[in-house]
Amino acid sequence: MPGSLENLAPGVYAWIDDDHGPGHPNAGLVVAEDGLTVIDSLCTPRQAAPLAAAVSNLIETPVRRVVFTGSHVEFVGGASAFPMAAIYGSGQTSAHLDQPGDPAVWTALHPEHRDDFVDLVTRPVSHVVQEPAYLCPASIAIPGGGFQLENLVVQVPGADVVFLGALGWFGSVPLGFEADFELWIETLHQALGWGSIFVPGHGPIGDSDDVRTLIGYLEAVRSAADGGAMSDGPWSQWTAARHHEINIERAAMLASGDPAPPPSMMRLLGRH
Repeated sequence: MPGSLENLAPGVYAWIDDDHGPGHPNAGLVVAEDGLTVIDSLCTPRQAAPLAAAVSNLIETPVRRVVFTGSHVEFVGGASAFPMAAIYGSGQTSAHLDQPGDPAVWTALHPEHRDDFVDLVTRPVSHVVQEPAYLCPASIAIPGGGFQLENLVVQVPGADVVFLGALGWFGSVPLGFEADFELWIETLHQALGWGSIFVPGHGPIGDSDDVRTLIGYLEAVRSAADGGAMSDGPWSQWTAARHHEINIERAAMLASGDPAPPPSMMRLLGRH
């Protein structure tokens, strides 16, 4: 089963993939009087098609907005499934999506989607979000960062729900080759004050304890980058264990003032 819509509160839904690993992201949906807001568009148009169908079957109101919480293909690749929607994203996401995509990179990271990447064209950002802004009366886009320098989080205050998107990884090791771990930890601490139900970009719907566990993982990465051993924790059982090395190497390089992609990431892409 590719995923399913879960009702979190009146007018608020999460599309949760049963597989929490790479290439199997989540998405969100907020219903408002002026139309629907979709949070992230999954990895490919084929993957997003069941989401679009579920949304259409749920309510006839059109999708007015798609919010990209990051620029990686897992969050932006399926946007053509919502062709009439405006696209909201950070300045960094806008800049990235103004450049041609790289199917070879996408395939190296998510080989199961190889055929869908051949002709995949991402949609550009039409609305850049640079400060907290209401997307509709029910939801707020909040700039944050850490997974990349600039990410977005979507808060639904009336439902006590926070869509972490690219910043949220519950049960799966994040791929932090662009990460700023200090900023990421700071943003997650702030997000703890924005709600009590957290929808990650990967993994099951969680609560504040899950956010704190992710913070613990990011802190463990920073400690390991300082020369210590990676501490044990729930992350020892998470999917995508190959990302640990990339994250630790990224944190160590940042600590030494080197922002280049980690060599371990380049090896993963076959570009060492």
